[in-house]
Amino acid sequence: MKLISYLFGGLSTLAAAVYLVIYLYRWEWQRAVICGVLLLAVEGFLVCVILLGRMGRLERRLSDADARMEEVRRRLEHARETSANPFRWLGNGSGTPFGDGRDGADSGNRTFVFVPILMVTGAALSGVAWLIQRIAAVTTRPGAERRLAGRLAPLAAPAGGVHGVITQLEDRPAVPPSRPLRPLLTALGAVGGVALLVFLVYALSDATETREEARPNAAASTVVFQIQVHGTQDAHARELAARDLWEGCRRSTASLNTDASLGQLANGVFAGTIRPALSSHDMMRLRGCITDAGVNRATAKILGAGEAGVSH
Repeated sequence: MKLISYLFGGLSTLAAAVYLVIYLYRWEWQRAVICGVLLLAVEGFLVCVILLGRMGRLERRLSDADARMEEVRRRLEHARETSANPFRWLGNGSGTPFGDGRDGADSGNRTFVFVPILMVTGAALSGVAWLIQRIAAVTTRPGAERRLAGRLAPLAAPAGGVHGVITQLEDRPAVPPSRPLRPLLTALGAVGGVALLVFLVYALSDATETREEARPNAAASTVVFQIQVHGTQDAHARELAARDLWEGCRRSTASLNTDASLGQLANGVFAGTIRPALSSHDMMRLRGCITDAGVNRATAKILGAGEAGVSH
């Protein structure tokens, strides 16, 4: 799932970046702004996904560390409680260790009888314990070490080593072999990346640069476009939207368009004429502005564009 998320996020980022460059080249500014915002949003989403994944792994590691510390603490407390009073099982009939004289003369007599029995019982139990220990050592394997090894397994090195199959120390060279081409390739890659970035920036700036161009040998430039207004089919509303769009777009060119007229050919189809004729760069800017449709609720589609007449 994480790989699929990264894949779709990367494809979305690439598509948004490509269309951002395309819309900038076509002078469609509103669409370029939308693609730029989408690009930033997708990049922010990917960064958040990566950070949340890293934080989740850190949280799991801290939880595991806390669990291990709690287990060690419980073991230490259990060992401390066990070794707090190793002679609690010793005592006379009244519960006082070895008879302290509080129960009278009978207590002292019981103490003299209890001590030899205690010594003989201790020796017998020691022999039984030694026998059990020997039998356990022969028939069983230590479990605590196995559990400890299981807990320490995540900290062990990979089976094949970090850099591949582990070899003998004598088989490895004392000094790694020199690779003279690696610094050269790194330098060439860095220079190539910088040159590609400079070329892309220059190409984009050249495509969107406002500059003087030679005008074509024509009397006028004509653009025929169709416009629709969302939510209404009123012809008057279409005409108002078309005129607002035309007045805004004809000023987006670099040339001074004092003679620019707009006529209606059919219901929703209009033809704009600019005299004198526009250069190719200005015509591209005019087409991009009309297609971008900066008028509220209006959508424009260019049906045709060209030059009319011959200038004298």
